[in-house]
Amino acid sequence: MSGPCAYDRPRRIRRGAALTLFLSGVLATGAVTGTWSDAAAGAEGRPAPHGRAAKAHAPASAFADREAVERAAAEAAEDGKSGAEAAADVVSRSGDRWSTIYTPGQFEDFQEQLGGAYVGVGLWVRQTAGGRIEVSRVQSGSPAGRAGIAPGDRLRAVDGRGTEHTPVTEVVSRLRGVAPDGSRASAAAAGTPVALALQRGARHWTATVHRTRLRCRNVVVDHPEGARGPTRVKVAAFAKGTGEAVRRAVRRASPDRGLLLDLRGNTGGLVTEATATASAFLDGGLVATYDVRGSQRALYAERGGDTRVPLVVLVDGGTMSAAELLAGALQDRGRAVVIGSPTFGKGSVQMPSTLPDGSVAELTVGHYRTPAGRTVDGAGITPDLVVGRGAEKRARTVLSGLGGGA
Repeated sequence: MSGPCAYDRPRRIRRGAALTLFLSGVLATGAVTGTWSDAAAGAEGRPAPHGRAAKAHAPASAFADREAVERAAAEAAEDGKSGAEAAADVVSRSGDRWSTIYTPGQFEDFQEQLGGAYVGVGLWVRQTAGGRIEVSRVQSGSPAGRAGIAPGDRLRAVDGRGTEHTPVTEVVSRLRGVAPDGSRASAAAAGTPVALALQRGARHWTATVHRTRLRCRNVVVDHPEGARGPTRVKVAAFAKGTGEAVRRAVRRASPDRGLLLDLRGNTGGLVTEATATASAFLDGGLVATYDVRGSQRALYAERGGDTRVPLVVLVDGGTMSAAELLAGALQDRGRAVVIGSPTFGKGSVQMPSTLPDGSVAELTVGHYRTPAGRTVDGAGITPDLVVGRGAEKRARTVLSGLGGGA
């Protein structure tokens, strides 16, 4: 794979200034998913349209208490202890599975990852409800990919240290060789080894891979059936520039052949870019509503998108967060036929704040809904046509019936 992973280096975080839709259970060794850029703060000032606002479906008890988290971090810092660890303990006891605490070093590393190039092994991992760490995605051509590691494999240990019930952020730091304080240990250099204990069904094995400098390509445009077939746009994640890349692909797509928007395995990214991608297919209008501690806000598409090219969206159980927001918007607006299997179901909103010791807390404050008011969190998006194997073949058949495809 080639081309940059166009995540932008975020500006210095300001309390309450940037809103985050963050899937803390799914992180890459080079990128995290579901983040709002600071530009999203502008969307906070736009109220939800009348009749669209809805009370968050999750009980308040499911949210980590921000004041308790900040108090624990402050008290720990005063005692010379780790504020991040104290805050993480409060989050763990709250039962909020999506909130995340970063040490200053982890957040510094996160900022570096958003730059696009990173030293890692090419794994995306998530934590299951039982606390196990599972591979959710493998970057093609990466050390992990060449080692035969596949989505669904269980990651039992990194360099001999168990991962069960370990925060995903910490597992990612181990994979990338980043010390808790953010300093680059010698183990983090490209070419250094990391031993991974893995499980696939009854098989247990250890793979030693070597870290390398990687870039990810988030948008791939091709024509699998040749020039006479539809345009296929595979979006692996929503990074800075993804929306514009999709818009360019739409401009070049034949209105007679149609377009397949493949969001399978897309674990999210910048919601502003997901909204920009929606703008490529819509002529303005509502994309999603979300609540922040009961205050309703909305995201709108820009005007001028292509509303004529026939469109089918492919999704599966690995379609998450910002990708679900996009699929739900195109489905509710009647702009696309969604085909595949039900999506993951992660639609909670997290807002970042800086703790006294410099750690960053991403804490859940609410949930988002589709233009029709459907809840995504815990429910996911149900395709118009549920298909397991052969989903892409079925999608091409449907696209031909919409006036596109061979």
